[in-house]
Amino acid sequence: MLAYDYPILGLLWTLLIAFLLIAWLMLVFRVIVDIFRSSDLGGFAKALWAIFVVVLPWLGTLVYVIARGRSMAQRDVDGARAQEAAFRSYVQDVAGSGTTASTADELAKLHDLRTQGVLTDAEFGAQKARLLA
Repeated sequence: MLAYDYPILGLLWTLLIAFLLIAWLMLVFRVIVDIFRSSDLGGFAKALWAIFVVVLPWLGTLVYVIARGRSMAQRDVDGARAQEAAFRSYVQDVAGSGTTASTADELAKLHDLRTQGVLTDAEFGAQKARLLA
């Protein structure tokens, strides 16, 4: 009653309730996603957890977070690491594809061309000097 005697307290109370509702919904959806993302649960166990969370959402979510919270966090960390590794691999592939071969690779190719007789010693020396400069 006191909150509605002062309109600003009514507004703060409404904002608090809205915040808690949004936080609750986010938790429930994270639990449901984690149930189906978990690779260590079989299909029957996933179905039981999903039914438990949907039928008794408060109790089901609370029990799930208590029982499987640590593995839920570990799956999040593993997923983040896998995404970071994939990103790094992609960046290295893209960045490496436009560059020329290393100096040692170029020198090895020039040496092979000289031994095959395609390049003379003077041409090999000039190309070697250009690469090492």
